[in-house]
Amino acid sequence: MTPDAVDIRRAERKALRDELSAFLKSRRGRISPDEVGLPPGPRRRTPGLRREEVAQLSGIGITWYTWLEQGRSINVSTQVLDAVARTLRLDAAEHAHLYRLADVPTVPASGCEQIPEELQTILDHLGALPACLLGPRYDVLRYNDAYQALCPGCISSGRNTLWEVFTTPGCCNAFAPQQDDKGRMVAYLRGAYGKNVGDPTWLDFIGRLSTASPEFAALWERNDVAVPIMRKVRILRSLAVGDIEMYITSLTVPTLTNSWIQIFTPAADADRRKLEELLAMSHDEQLAPLLAHQAKYHAASA
Repeated sequence: MTPDAVDIRRAERKALRDELSAFLKSRRGRISPDEVGLPPGPRRRTPGLRREEVAQLSGIGITWYTWLEQGRSINVSTQVLDAVARTLRLDAAEHAHLYRLADVPTVPASGCEQIPEELQTILDHLGALPACLLGPRYDVLRYNDAYQALCPGCISSGRNTLWEVFTTPGCCNAFAPQQDDKGRMVAYLRGAYGKNVGDPTWLDFIGRLSTASPEFAALWERNDVAVPIMRKVRILRSLAVGDIEMYITSLTVPTLTNSWIQIFTPAADADRRKLEELLAMSHDEQLAPLLAHQAKYHAASA
């Protein structure tokens, strides 16, 4: 790391500590002693709990909590942050914000996130434009009929685009990925994993895919990180109508952690006509060429 990069990182950490200090003071100030079962005691100069009361209720030392609130450069565990969050009655958004300000590379467990019902309505109203909602492990969480027509193999199997990219032969892989595409996808997965380190479901997914695909395993070991590209061009392989060149636009969903919507738009008139031809078919007609191809060329591996 260059000296300039070190200075930038040092400044970023100081800014985080200053924000952490202000945040904890504000959350502490909004809770009265009687709300947490403490006697009001002598007259207080400021509203809310005292530092020593937060420390006591959280089961941590007063010095340690004071240093945390003062924004000192200390290494704080997730257990301490969770205890403070419970004492200060932080909701899920505030809890995650506390982790970020404390510069902790994971996010607090908050149960299964609920996908808003209107997201499916939005996808459906895109009509002839294939679209889907992807989760942080590239699970296809929601999709419209046009996306199912374009990527029938992914939808009829595990509904995971990363699994499709790395385990489906190129001849019938709907995503027809280039090496750069694969590297960026794995790098995004690595970045998302940084917020879920040690999570058993993540470890299981990464382990199974590494076993199934040595190529994925090698890319994973590179430890590259990246974010999704907001707009790119990719060839989508349809055995029913042939390859279709599409623009892929990615839109983030603020209410869902590391999830985003992908919308596929034909790159040229010829691609639009192919997509229209595909969508005019019945579901069975869309899927039949893929099933016939798999039966002829990949029956043994299946």
